[in-house]
Formats: sequence, C-alpha cells, structure tokens
Amino acid sequence: MSLMNGWRQDREAPSLSEVYRTVSVGLGGTRLRRFLAFVGPGYLVAVGYMDPGNWATSLAGGAAFGYALLFIALLSNIMAILLQSLCARLAIASGRDLAQACRDAFPAWVARPLWILAELAIIATDLAEVIGTAIGLNLLFGIPLEIGIFITAADVFLILWLQNKGFRWVEALIIALLAVIAVCFGLQIAMADPDWGAVIAGFAPTREIVLDQQMLYLALGIIGATVMPHNLYLHSGIVQTRDFGRDAASRREALTLATWDSTIALMFALTINASILILAAATFHRAGVTEIAEIDQAHLLLEPLLGSALAPILFGVALLCSGLNATVTATMAGQIVMEGFVALRISPVLRRLLTRTLAILPAIIVILIWGNEGTGKLLILSQVVLSFQLPFAIVPLVMFTASRSKMGGLVAPSWLTVVCAMIAVLIVGLNVKLLYDVALG
Repeated sequence: MSLMNGWRQDREAPSLSEVYRTVSVGLGGTRLRRFLAFVGPGYLVAVGYMDPGNWATSLAGGAAFGYALLFIALLSNIMAILLQSLCARLAIASGRDLAQACRDAFPAWVARPLWILAELAIIATDLAEVIGTAIGLNLLFGIPLEIGIFITAADVFLILWLQNKGFRWVEALIIALLAVIAVCFGLQIAMADPDWGAVIAGFAPTREIVLDQQMLYLALGIIGATVMPHNLYLHSGIVQTRDFGRDAASRREALTLATWDSTIALMFALTINASILILAAATFHRAGVTEIAEIDQAHLLLEPLLGSALAPILFGVALLCSGLNATVTATMAGQIVMEGFVALRISPVLRRLLTRTLAILPAIIVILIWGNEGTGKLLILSQVVLSFQLPFAIVPLVMFTASRSKMGGLVAPSWLTVVCAMIAVLIVGLNVKLLYDVALG
C-alpha cells in the first residue's frame, strides 16, 4: 500500500508504549527548561560507547602505543555523533523508531530477515554486557563467573521497577552510574600522573597510524567497534519518551534539543574512552607492558604499577558500573526491536527475561565446557555477529532520513547524508575486514 507520507503502511503503535510521551518538555517554559527535559536519552545511548566490549581496544591501544591513538577515539566519536543525530531525526520526523521504520517501509520478505538479524545483534550485545558485568563482580567480590552471569538477570526487575516510577528514574540510574565511572577514572588518572603534553598531542593525527601495521589494526578496531546496531534502534525509540509539540516548529526544536543531548553525552563518552586509553598509556606503556590481552590482567597490574591498592578497586567498580549500565540499555533495545519489527507485545517481565535468557545460556554453556578462558572467544564471536548486522541497520537509517517523502521538512540536509553515507561505507568496510580477519584466524 502506498501512502501519502511515503511509508508503505501506517505505524500501528508507538515505540515503548508504556513510557511513550511520558516526559513533559514544558512547552510553555524557557528554552533551558525544555533542553533539560530532553537530557537523558543521549546518556543511555552513550553507554554503548563505553561498555565492557570497548575496554579491550582502548586498553590495548594505550598499552601498545601510548597516547597516539587518542585521535582515532576522537574521530570515531565524531562519526557516532552524526549517526546518532540521524536516529533522533528519524524518530521526531516520522514518529517511528528504526525497527518500525524498516517494517513500515520494506516488504515483509525484507523486513523479516532484518528483524532476525537485529535480534541476533541484540543477543550478541547483551552477551558481551553480561560477561563484562560478571567479570566486574568476579574482580571485586570473587564471585565465580557462572554465578555472576545469573546475578546480572536482576536488572530485568530493576528496569521494570524504575519504569513504573517513571522513565526519568531509568535515566537517573544510568547517569548516576556514569558519574561513578567518571570519578573512578578521574582518581586513577590522578594516581597515574600522565604526560598531559603528550595527551594533547595524541589528539592530533600522525602518519604512524597508517604506516605502522599494528597501530593501524588497533585503530581499525577502535573505529569498527564504535557504532553498534542496538544503539541505533535504542536512540530512535527512547527519544519518543518526550512529549514535544506535534507542529513543525516544535518538532524542529525537539530535533535540535535531542541532537544537543546526544552530542554532549557522546562527548562525555569520549572522555571515558580516552581516560581508559590514557590510563593504559600512563601505566602499562610507561612501564614497558605493551601487551594487555584481558581485562582482568589489567586489573591485576594496576596495583604494583600505581603503588596503591585503591587503583584496581576503582577499576573494578568502573567496569561493574559500565556492565550494569550496558545490560539495562541492551535490554531496552531488545524490547524496541521486538515490538518494532513484528508488533509483538507480551508481558514486560517475560519479554525482558526472554532477551536475557538468550544471552545467558551461551555464556553459561561456554563457561561450563571451556571454563573462564572460553569467555574471551565468546566475546570475539559476539563482536563478529555485531559486525555482520551493522550494515543492515546503518544503510536503512541513512536511506530513510534522506527521503523527503518520509521525513517531510525534517529531511536530512544533503551534506549530512553524504557524510553519513561515507561513514557507513567506512564502518561497513572495516567490519567486513574484521570478518575476513576472523575467518583467517
């Protein structure tokens, strides 16, 4: 069916219906008050850019090459800011999240495979976060991984309780945990006393990034792991928790405020990612420890290198908070994907438990069969799954936001479409290279 608004079919129901338009933006208040009402979704999205899955590349990059790869962290963050701005644009202009948009724009034979791929990506994302949280519990409290993985399922009920109190409570929890992470890394960096001149120089591009094969490989890893599929679905869904006006002027202002929210939040995420790299450079690289293979290895080395028993505790607390944050947002992304693609509405408890169970089962099986060492291989597999699904999320996003018939007056400007298309091609190319490297062992 062809509709005047450019979509093949009308939207059946709003995204995250239980919290849809539940946050008032104070239409009669000041612009500052309206902006503060929009603050929140960007920080939920930012969680995906500092989750446990991203720690490995930052630790490895800082240990091996000092501060040189800070430029890559900055570059990848700029890419993320532009792509997430398209998510907010899609949601505000069309009233659809990315999953709903795919269902309403494509025939069933296209939309259904996209749904299956998105579900696999959600499971892979949740798997990485579950393992990261379990590692954090193990480092801090000595809880075995197989038990820690089951403990992570408790966040299912935490989300439900907070959403019943209001979506702002969910955002408050995320922002509070992000603040704890920031404080932990701030204290560790103060202990490490990095060379701040070298830190500033690290944000400038150098020829060595391209000429040094190992440095290039790590740089590609940092960029390739920047944008994860679940964040695109998540952002386009949670922006719609805001009760902004439906007229053209209100939508345009909502887009501006939502974009500022995500941009500021992602710049905060950059400071966390940069902090991980700076910490690794100021401790491991300075001490000549240039190979950090596992997160727990870094945890053990911090105390002798910094001369403080507090350092590894702060590291473990930051990892645990990062994992908890990421499991919350990944679970919400799973809800958006399930409801958006197939309009499947089941009990919130059952829906979240289903998503979490699909992530816990493979982790438990691997640990029971291969032990703790198997989690590393499982994390690699999860990243391969994410790499495979990424183009199936980015390409539709760029297509939809470039269509005037679908977006109306909020269609993406040509320059933004061209830049985001180039980013999509680059990220897809890097992830294809990742698949090729993994295939070759």
